[in-house]
Amino acid sequence: MGLMGVYKAGVPEAGCDEAGRGCLAGPVVAAAVILPPGFEHELLNDSKKLSPRQRGELREVIAARALDYAVGWVDNQLIDEINIFRSSILAMHRALDQLSVQPGHLLIDGRFFTAYRQIPHRCVVGGDGKYLSIAAASVLAKTFRDEYMEQVHREFPEYNWKQNKGYSTSQHRQALQEWGACPYHRRSFRLLPDARQLPIRGFD
Repeated sequence: MGLMGVYKAGVPEAGCDEAGRGCLAGPVVAAAVILPPGFEHELLNDSKKLSPRQRGELREVIAARALDYAVGWVDNQLIDEINIFRSSILAMHRALDQLSVQPGHLLIDGRFFTAYRQIPHRCVVGGDGKYLSIAAASVLAKTFRDEYMEQVHREFPEYNWKQNKGYSTSQHRQALQEWGACPYHRRSFRLLPDARQLPIRGFD
């Protein structure tokens, strides 16, 4: 069964999703995408089910064919200040702020959202595997965030962010034990199982 096109027909509908919520380092990134009526693509699905090559191909298609799209960011410092839950919603709001097409309805991946400019919204658990616009947003959020983590990997290659993208892999945690945390790590997260405070390395 394919993904559904829209929840509410007759108005521009923006799908929203985020990437990086569970990471130990880096920003949380969200995207908002308004697809044209009748949009279809055989590859489009939840970004987690796609290969990096497929996500790259779809990002180009979405950028070319979407009525509008935008990406919002919240860095790790602000995540530490306001928590990841609020940061994920703020990243979506920041993406919506940048749209030039005013949406008449919002489709949000997940259970929770804070109302945006009195625009009606619907939260959909697993929405990136159910609606095309949310799936498109998941692809953009994932690819933009992955690119960023590959860039900062060059500053701190010992954490291997080009591969793990800041997620809690055994290799990432081993590097934290050996090197401590760096300025891109989320200090409010439990970086190591024993919850001990890690020293923060500076930028070289």
